[in-house]
Amino acid sequence: MPTAFISYSWDDDEHKAWARALAERLRSDGIAATIDQWAAIPGDQLPEFMERAIAENQYVLIVCTPRYKSRSERREGGVGYEGDIITAELLRSRNHRKFIPILRKGEWRQAAPGWLAGKYYIDLRDGQNYEAQYQDLLSTLLGSRPAPPPVAEKLTGAGGQRTITPRPSARPEDPVRIVGVIADDVGKPRSDSTRGSALYAVPFRLSKKVSGDWARVFEQVWSCPPRFTTMHRPGIARVSGDRIVLNGTTIEEVQRYHRETLVLCVNETNRIIADHEEQTRRAEEETRRRSEEHRTRVRDLSDKVRFDE
Repeated sequence: MPTAFISYSWDDDEHKAWARALAERLRSDGIAATIDQWAAIPGDQLPEFMERAIAENQYVLIVCTPRYKSRSERREGGVGYEGDIITAELLRSRNHRKFIPILRKGEWRQAAPGWLAGKYYIDLRDGQNYEAQYQDLLSTLLGSRPAPPPVAEKLTGAGGQRTITPRPSARPEDPVRIVGVIADDVGKPRSDSTRGSALYAVPFRLSKKVSGDWARVFEQVWSCPPRFTTMHRPGIARVSGDRIVLNGTTIEEVQRYHRETLVLCVNETNRIIADHEEQTRRAEEETRRRSEEHRTRVRDLSDKVRFDE
């Protein structure tokens, strides 16, 4: 589970509540977010707490406001001390991606300390781009940012001619499809007169790298497909990364019998995975809705619980 420490200045009560709400949402989205309002209690050594939080978390989210910039550059209070720790770790480890600036108030040049100048920042000021920027932050913390398109592969084209075919860039939402045979990696038959010695492995390139769930489902679907020929061989399909391997066939069998079954099994796997992801998305939305309702109800009722009467 990714971990993140939120560094911010105590500008006012509204800003403290905003930082706490950000931490709560990140935790609901699978990030183990830490904030001083939860982790530091009276009696703690605050310098030690800040040093440990910055060192032990995978990410440090730096919430920038004009007051944060002022206090950081004047090395004032906890913000100033955190700035010293962060700059020291940057000099030591050069791990710039650990420290992610978040713009909360003002313009960037007014809110960012000099040691953050030039960094890619997340804009979480109130506005229509908030949700898109939050998802940019979340995908970064989860390590799920879009990958670059792969380099072209040598694939078998029409008529068995070997061609250099550029693989199209696959968007995360695009269904998986088979691009072609990886001709250079096709195996060789043993041809030693033993049973099955005429068979060998034939690999196929997929349009993108697939998840472990997709791989397991495909292997199960291949062993019991909706339709198949009399030459179908259950149990020979394996999926790893962005390739399918039929280990126990021939290129001739692929051309005559297995091609249509492969396409059918890929489409069926896409359907099963899409149905599962939709069910998961709905369940997560329902969980998030209930969580928001609970937080709202707790806050409303908390305001009504008075101890000064």
